[in-house]
Amino acid sequence: MTLLDRTEAAPANPARLILILSLAPTVGLGIGRFAYSLLLPDMRDSLAWSYSAAGFMNTVNAAGYLAGALITSKLVQRYGLSAIVRAGTLACVLSLALCAASGNFLLLSAARLIAGIGAALAFVAGGALATIIAQSQPARSAFLLSLFYAGPGIGILSSGLITPFLLQAAGPGSWWIGWLVMAALAAAMTLPLLLAPLDSHATMSSEIPASFRVRPVLIYLAGYFMFGAGYIAYMTFMIAYVRDAGGGAAAQSAFWCLIGCSAFVTPWVWRRVMALHRGGLSTTIILTVNAIGAALPLFGLSTGMLAISALVFGVSFFAVVASTTAFVRFNYSQAEWPGAIAAMTIAFGIGQTLGPLVVGAITDAIGSLSSALAVSAATLALGALLSAFQRPLRH
Repeated sequence: MTLLDRTEAAPANPARLILILSLAPTVGLGIGRFAYSLLLPDMRDSLAWSYSAAGFMNTVNAAGYLAGALITSKLVQRYGLSAIVRAGTLACVLSLALCAASGNFLLLSAARLIAGIGAALAFVAGGALATIIAQSQPARSAFLLSLFYAGPGIGILSSGLITPFLLQAAGPGSWWIGWLVMAALAAAMTLPLLLAPLDSHATMSSEIPASFRVRPVLIYLAGYFMFGAGYIAYMTFMIAYVRDAGGGAAAQSAFWCLIGCSAFVTPWVWRRVMALHRGGLSTTIILTVNAIGAALPLFGLSTGMLAISALVFGVSFFAVVASTTAFVRFNYSQAEWPGAIAAMTIAFGIGQTLGPLVVGAITDAIGSLSSALAVSAATLALGALLSAFQRPLRH
């Protein structure tokens, strides 16, 4: 997301290296952040948590991610991209193991914080390194980068295939076994990252970035903030909603796997939409679809409705970040990219930090998870509306 200095020759097999790099967001985001939703219902029952407490666990994770994203550039300048990717991913594996160690609320919160920081380090540095590798083959660069950004979907898919059936077989109170298995899975996925020849002296550029003005894109930042708050609420509480509606392990697994599979088709579904407009129109269209996907279960809890919700939500939520990146590339010079991306990251990070806690508190007050779903969908819809007012910038 920032300017880069490239100091190495082109790699011999860029696709293979980027696939290995994609294991960083697989572990950090697909498992480290999102697998919590699969374990949340059993944790909440066993540990007697309120929905506010349950939401706080993803709030502290998102706060860690925001903090990690803001310090990555300085750490990369000192240690290099590959070292930060590996360190961040290992921190995520450690956090998963810590989650299995105890039901103590403070320890679990610390573990979720570590997971957020580690995921940010691995994702931001990994994305930068993947960009450098992809640039070695300009004609295939878009395809090569899509391999990296499919990582979270792989993590969602793999955890969805394992966790619901594991909890069903082990019985109530087995959430800690789920964390232990996820830690083992993440550790196995981390091995290729440690062994692959990723060593690179490439770093974030030391060039002073151009100044960034918030006012011209304030309404777009507000829309992106709403997306951060709305999507994380859905991803935090939706499995609990499916379970409370009578969905067993198979239903929970299928729902989660459909969201994960959506990541693989996202680039093809939205490619033309992202080229439509240099303002906020593309983001508005994608966020509107995202809001519809979040709202669908409010109109029925049949298997078909839940499946459509998962597919519609999944295929759009993976695309919103890409549309924001496209907005920055269309409207800013390369020297302005770092400041613009930093502003987007902060707005999104604050939104996904506040979302789970606020929605959890609303759910506790009203006493129904349907309210969480309604708030999530309404927040996403508001984000779409705000983005629609963003006009192309004039240089």
